[in-house]
Amino acid sequence: MSTGAPGSMEFVRATPRPGGAIVSAVGYRSRGQRPALHRGLPSPYLTLIFSLDGPVVSGSTPEQAMGADAHRTEIVVGGLHQSPAFIAQPEHEAGIQLAVHPLAARALLGAPAAELAGPVVTDGAAVLGAEATQLHDRLQELKSWRARFDVLSAYLRTHDPFAGVRPEVAEAWTWLARHRGAGTLPGLAAHVALSERRLTTLFRAETGLSPGQAARLMRFQYAKESVVRAATADRPLDLSRIAADHGYCDHSHLVRAFRQYTGLSPTAWLAEECRNIQAGGHHNGEESTP
Repeated sequence: MSTGAPGSMEFVRATPRPGGAIVSAVGYRSRGQRPALHRGLPSPYLTLIFSLDGPVVSGSTPEQAMGADAHRTEIVVGGLHQSPAFIAQPEHEAGIQLAVHPLAARALLGAPAAELAGPVVTDGAAVLGAEATQLHDRLQELKSWRARFDVLSAYLRTHDPFAGVRPEVAEAWTWLARHRGAGTLPGLAAHVALSERRLTTLFRAETGLSPGQAARLMRFQYAKESVVRAATADRPLDLSRIAADHGYCDHSHLVRAFRQYTGLSPTAWLAEECRNIQAGGHHNGEESTP
């Protein structure tokens, strides 16, 4: 995100229930910012946004996000992706962004995460129906973040957020998360007592990703956290150490991963996101285990 004229940026975080469907919940509001193009990075979580100040304008490329065929929707659902989404950020915006565990998609969104893996973003009203539209209207009426989070929590509450997910797939995701994406497919398949081919078929049908793709996303997520922590602590950016800590072969391997998921090198991404990081807006589940 580019720097611009002085303005205000506010980020307010709720504390989701540990082990539940919601990994993070962030309320955001900005005023007086220079319009900019933001990269929404791939992560091991689904994205659910309720915009409170006009539609979210996005695209799969910068040109689409800034053009006439951009996606415009006030309720955004985003699946698991392998490349960034581009969001046109206006002078002022407000909303609530949730990071949702992908295995909770059936219970919360009415469909497995695999069905959301096509477009960069999906119109949330089309996925969630009239009840979500009514919720969006209610969130706009409320005046405090606490009240908004309370209403949203009641809407998302479910007895079993992972209902309908095969136990082998659920355990495979847990195993990958425990290994922070550094485990092997043979080791994972042996752990859940399935062949590699059968596991991949079931895992992809549920999430839209292969186990290897999910593992790489998790590994990148943790590496990106380390890059951000170094920047916020004003420490030298030791990419070789970060690569070694997160299962990358070397510095170059980490840089290639950053280019795949952000389109930029780590240093170029940090420079672009400087304003967001300084304001504390870079956390959306990053401090939690996928």
